Amino acid sequence: MNHWLNQAGRPLIIGHRGASAHAPENTLAAFMLAQAQGADGVELDVMRCATGEVVVIHDDTVNRTTDGEGRVRALSLAALRRLDAGNGERIPTLDEVITATAGAPRPFLLNIEVKNYATPFDGLERLVVEVVRRHGCEDRVLFSSFNPLAVRRLAQLAPDIPRGILYHHGMPVHLREVWMAPLVPHEFRHPDIGLITPAFVAKLKAQGKRVNTWTVNERADIVRAATSGVHGIIGDSPLAIREALGI
Repeated sequence: MNHWLNQAGRPLIIGHRGASAHAPENTLAAFMLAQAQGADGVELDVMRCATGEVVVIHDDTVNRTTDGEGRVRALSLAALRRLDAGNGERIPTLDEVITATAGAPRPFLLNIEVKNYATPFDGLERLVVEVVRRHGCEDRVLFSSFNPLAVRRLAQLAPDIPRGILYHHGMPVHLREVWMAPLVPHEFRHPDIGLITPAFVAKLKAQGKRVNTWTVNERADIVRAATSGVHGIIGDSPLAIREALGI
């Protein structure tokens, strides 16, 4: 049974790119801090680099989050390793994140966003599934993407691992309303907090979907998400989410 599908009686607390309010985003330090802050898991972003490894970084370039410059897909893993991602942290591989988070007393959940939006046919979905299978951690993984076609490919490659479709209130109506949903097997919807109301969540639940919302940092939004009945709250500070929920 995949642990993402178990409702804890409260919303799951998911660190957005780790505990990114307190440590450099998408680094091992941020993921381990989220674990220390009592998060149920983390959201992270993956893409492939020039030498084919699956690396954990949000942007198409390294410019914003490291002391280097250039496109991730044009840089080798060795070149990426030389960059400082903040406080001496390095850009990790997906393998490293899975290994680092494997020793928790309870399964530490990983929401892996597949980010090949600029290169949708680069085989990233297959590579990510291979990494997850190699570690045997299918029971704590959830895949997500803004691209419904990527979600569909993931469903074909790994039908046993749940998937979520990402979207936000500023997207065109056909994406915001997920018109392709009937053609894309998925268990989760991942709308941004701007879309969350009790009626909206109830509508998705009536369709058999679970709801994880992002990026939820303000106390009022955390409380609104929880009282609306979401399955998970994705925010930059797991600690702040726990405090707002009183747990």
